[in-house]
Amino acid sequence: MAEVKTLHFESNPPPFGHEMRKCFSFDPEYINMNHGSYGSLPSPVAEAIKPYYAMAEANPDLFHRFTSIDLIRNVRERMAKFIGAAHTDEVVFVPNASHGLNAILRDFIWEEEDIICSCNTTYKSISKTAQYISDIPPHPENSQFTILFPTTHNEIIENWRTYLQSLNEARARSAHRLGRRPKIVAVIDSIISVPGALLPWKEMVKTCKEEDVWSVVDAAHSIGQELDLNLAEADPDFWVTNCHKWLYAKRSCALLYVPKRNQHIIKASFPTSHAYISPKKRNGPNFVEQYEWNGTLDFVPYISASCALDFRAWLGGEHVINAYCHRIAIEGGKRLAQILGTEMIDQDKDFQFTLNMVNVAVPFPATMSSDFEIDMAFRRKLLIKKKIYPAFFYHNGKWWTRCSAQVWSQVEDFEVLGEVILEACKEIIDEFGDGSERTMTDVDDNMENLAVREPNQEVVCIYTR
Repeated sequence: MAEVKTLHFESNPPPFGHEMRKCFSFDPEYINMNHGSYGSLPSPVAEAIKPYYAMAEANPDLFHRFTSIDLIRNVRERMAKFIGAAHTDEVVFVPNASHGLNAILRDFIWEEEDIICSCNTTYKSISKTAQYISDIPPHPENSQFTILFPTTHNEIIENWRTYLQSLNEARARSAHRLGRRPKIVAVIDSIISVPGALLPWKEMVKTCKEEDVWSVVDAAHSIGQELDLNLAEADPDFWVTNCHKWLYAKRSCALLYVPKRNQHIIKASFPTSHAYISPKKRNGPNFVEQYEWNGTLDFVPYISASCALDFRAWLGGEHVINAYCHRIAIEGGKRLAQILGTEMIDQDKDFQFTLNMVNVAVPFPATMSSDFEIDMAFRRKLLIKKKIYPAFFYHNGKWWTRCSAQVWSQVEDFEVLGEVILEACKEIIDEFGDGSERTMTDVDDNMENLAVREPNQEVVCIYTR
């Protein structure tokens, strides 16, 4: 069986901060404050995976029919241990978190008056998936749980329990009428995309079990940012994470975790594999086999996840990396809020929502529009003109910026960002106005004319994850 070679280093790593930039391929003029969206590939990892690309081109038949399958099985074993899965065959690779979540949600057999629930902060492609499932027969109900920041973990847990209990009351009424008990499937973020905030997802999963609700955890930002993952203990029904974000794997690379007790739900891979066997004819498991091959794609990013773990070990390991990133996120967020004259979204004294992403209010007047054009203006003014960029989003009546802290980050980066945002805000208000002259009719008309804009409750750039 082919095995992925361990990455060895002959010297110590550079110190964290700007010196660490030499381990990445950034434009020297670019300040990356948005690592969370797309990840950043370390140069040593890029170098380590070149031999696997060479194998693929030297003999494509051999690589795709034998070698890559052996290599990926080897990596799956390592990744399963890293996330605390009970069995290697509970973990498979998929291209990205959205792909994995669609595979889960579309494999449920939906029936009349079933309920699929997401949140107002659910990543938009996933909330749209829930909407799509509701839009087609048999039209399960699409329900939404609301989280408005600032809040607390305890408040979210209490509201979540109340929300699920209300859904269960509705389910009981439906069961009496239908003669069967409808299912409830809940999508839970472990770390929200925007705001970039850690949710008490383990407690929310526990509540799902208590209320007989399926838990589907969107953990796109978890691996590499959330310490000491132990999925066997947390025991979600389904869990998906991106390895190309915080883990430093080559994009795109994600893990789909399905405990053995639930693999009967995943009847077919997405897309359907040649290894698919009708459930009526199966004599044993068919989950892993389907995901080992369901179409030609670049399999080397999956292999890169193992190289990424070696690189992270060289840097000092998970706790060392995340201690630095978390400290810079908190210190940088405080400094950015000071420069902007605003506040951080996480107002808990222990920063219970903050790992390595920090959210700071943008200094706009309360009347400022939530229009998508505002986000586009920030992109042009910061990313294109100034070569610095965090994510921007609208939540609970305010514009915010989400900044990622990484091993190359320093508080000085947040100071540069603050001055650039102040300048951009002034220019945007000059160009678009402060929103005070707009009527609700104006807003409604503009919403109809801009197909990609989201509801005013939360505007999220379609490119932000």
